[in-house]
Amino acid sequence: MRVVPSCLLEPIWNQFSVLLPQQPIFHPTHPLGCHRRRIPDRVVFDHIVAALVHGSGYERLTSPGCSDRTIRRRLKQWAAAGLAEQLHALTLQAYDQIIGLHLADIPTDGCITKAPGGGEVAGRSPVDRGKQGRKRSVATDAAGIPLGLVATRANRNDSPLLGPTLHATITQVGAMPAQITAHLDRGYDNASTRRLLATLGFHGEIARKGVPAPIQAGRRWVVERTHAWMNGYGKLRRCTERDGKIVDFYLYLAAAFVVIRRLIQQARTRYRWATRPTTKRLK
Repeated sequence: MRVVPSCLLEPIWNQFSVLLPQQPIFHPTHPLGCHRRRIPDRVVFDHIVAALVHGSGYERLTSPGCSDRTIRRRLKQWAAAGLAEQLHALTLQAYDQIIGLHLADIPTDGCITKAPGGGEVAGRSPVDRGKQGRKRSVATDAAGIPLGLVATRANRNDSPLLGPTLHATITQVGAMPAQITAHLDRGYDNASTRRLLATLGFHGEIARKGVPAPIQAGRRWVVERTHAWMNGYGKLRRCTERDGKIVDFYLYLAAAFVVIRRLIQQARTRYRWATRPTTKRLK
């Protein structure tokens, strides 16, 4: 049984498989040329998606045709090549072509999750009694589509992460409109944030410190909803990975699933195709 519906998994795999380099069935350095067959990439990818959804250790996800060492080795190779970031960029292009990205407004905010294994992008969590945690900074379009993502230690403030998050957004999306408004909460209410926005040519709608947030919430709520969508993946809620590149791989892979899910939900009311899902809930 698949951990995600085939209407979500198949488009993701079709795009991901295009990015994979061609590999021989047998290892070319074997003296007899008859070493064990290479585990198909699709099999390993299904196990990685299961790890993303459930957040389980690789030992719990092994099968007779795929060991935990194979999962780790292939995951490390794919993360080093930046395949998840490329996959996310492809899904954004598809969404923009079919539905359209609303880039005039870019809400941005951070979210703290658990990282009990520590690692390169983990630190003392200010909301979890000093346990190891991770902060995820996400910028979305006006409809909540994740654009740029950055993972760092939980004890970092949101404001210094705004620059890397917006630069990641520009990298993933490409051409941006002339007039962009960044919607931020009061954690970004400082001079450095305003200088950064002025340098990028962005306009800032920033909640002021000392004023109740609900009055000024405006269009920021969509990024909170996006964080909730991404926290539906167990590997993001509680990540035991220590390698920063692997953390980014799972982060962008989850974002790609969010984009495809929203693409199908939006397209099913505008277009008709033979295999479109009959249910509105895509989990």
